Amino acid sequence: MPLSRADQIRALLKSIETGEPEAIAVVNQAKYIQHNPQTHEGSEGLETLFKRLSLTNPKVNIVRAFEDGDFVFGHTEYDFSTRRIGFEVFRFEGDQVVEHWDNIQARHGPNVSGHSMVDGPTEARDPDKTEANRAVVGEFVEIVLIGERLDLWNGFFFGDTLIQHDAHLPDGVENWRTSFARENQNRKRYETCHRLLSCGDFVLAVCEGFQGDLQKSFYHMFRVDRFKIAEHWTTVETVPPREVWKNDNGKF
Repeated sequence: MPLSRADQIRALLKSIETGEPEAIAVVNQAKYIQHNPQTHEGSEGLETLFKRLSLTNPKVNIVRAFEDGDFVFGHTEYDFSTRRIGFEVFRFEGDQVVEHWDNIQARHGPNVSGHSMVDGPTEARDPDKTEANRAVVGEFVEIVLIGERLDLWNGFFFGDTLIQHDAHLPDGVENWRTSFARENQNRKRYETCHRLLSCGDFVLAVCEGFQGDLQKSFYHMFRVDRFKIAEHWTTVETVPPREVWKNDNGKF
């Protein structure tokens, strides 16, 4: 029985650790579009790159991987020279991957509520609610995060109940809302939601904005329960200035 797309991506990412070349066949390297601005495109085949990386004894743990149409989105722990947490997004054409985005930051935590950046449920539930849950998160992102309608924030949650995996925040809706509303030069400002990927009760929002003067890529994963947001994971990455990009495809 052929592997699912999600399992093929699990094998692909794990091959960074093992150096095994077979899993890389899922990538159409002739058409592959790389959106990590710090990665060269076309200068080194993935088989060679992953083999070279494997010699540094990296550890790769794919915590979650979900499918949404032609997209697979994953949540991954990396331990190279430093420990990092990443979201990975792959686009398929037919049987092969042709495009890739990611958002990776240093691992911190656990937070004061005892949650790590990756723990919690790993299997999607309620597949029949995929589109409804995508809509819930889409409204939250557009109205609250981008629109900054903080007066409508609490309507997306069950009271003050929220399991929070942000390394810098405790559980609770009000803690997140207060942090978001705080007036200072490092306040996050959201401008665009580029993509909403959904599988059952999990939804990943890919957003662009600023924190202070720095352009940022904000990835937020939510678990939705009975059409309310119940759990939240995130990574934040600074978008490097255009003059140091190693490919011309853009972060988003």
